[in-house]
Formats: sequence, C-alpha cells, structure tokens
Amino acid sequence: MPATLHQIDTRAGAPEEDWRAIAATLSRYVRARTNRTDVVEDVVQETLSRLVHQSRVQQLVSVYALGFRIAANLLVDHHRRDSRYAAEPAEEPASQVPLPDRVLVGRQEVAILEDALAAMPPLRRDVLVRRRLQGHSCASIARDLGLSPKAVEKHITRGLADLHKAMPGKVREPGDVR
Repeated sequence: MPATLHQIDTRAGAPEEDWRAIAATLSRYVRARTNRTDVVEDVVQETLSRLVHQSRVQQLVSVYALGFRIAANLLVDHHRRDSRYAAEPAEEPASQVPLPDRVLVGRQEVAILEDALAAMPPLRRDVLVRRRLQGHSCASIARDLGLSPKAVEKHITRGLADLHKAMPGKVREPGDVR
C-alpha cells in the first residue's frame, strides 16, 4: 500500500513542505492529462511513493523530473488497463425495444393527434397531411388544390398550431424558440 503524504518520513531527503509542493505540482501535471479525479489521486499517490523509495535508495538529481516521468508512465499504464477492460462489454447491451410505458404514451399521443386532425377543417387537414406526411411541396399542393402558395403556408401554420394545442403539456409560448 503506498504511503500517504502525511506518512512520509521527513528524513527521506526533503522536508515535508517540499513533498507537499511536489504533490501539488504532480497533481496539476496529471490533472492536465486526464479528467478522471480517481486516476489523478492514484497516480499522484503512487508517484510520491516511488519517489520516496528512490530518494532512500539513491541521491536524486531532480525530484520533479523523475516525478513527471513516473507519473507519465503510470498514466500510460492506467490507460492500457482501462482500454483492455473497455473492449469487453461489462453487461448485456440494452434492448432496442421501447419500454411498455413509452409505447403506451406514444399510442396516447397518436390518438390525440388523430382526434386533432379529425377536428380540423377538411382543407387544412388535407394541406397538412400532404405536406407533413406525404412530403409534397407547397407549390405542388397549391397547384393541386387551386390555392396560392401563401394560403398553403397559412393552412400548414394553423394546422401545426392546432396540433400543438392538442398535445397536453407541450403548449409553447409565441416567443419560445426550439
């Protein structure tokens, strides 16, 4: 088990304040290279542990240089370990079939929209169905029904407004942009 910062013996080559500065510098270095806080803490702790061990075994020329090298190697090791496990699916993939409550809500919404379409004036309903469901252009609808393109656009706008009003909990304010 690696030593924590408060367990480091100050006789290990540097006073405790220096180890705190080293730990803070290593933490910034590692944090700049990964966004996982658990990895940052593990790498810094393991790096400090190895630095303390090396400082007891031999005289270190640069504690920071060795610390950065150890931290970089530990980050590579963590990445390799994580990528090895990432290749294996942790659990069975979720089914693509919608949940029963979503199916029920969808059926209710379709029923509401069918009722709203049935309540529309026939011309508005015909224009809206041709444009939104059948994909006809406004110009072809206007030509087929003997309307102006502007009238077709107004029927579509009013039809969509009717459908939005019919949907519960989905009423939009005039200034609401999505």
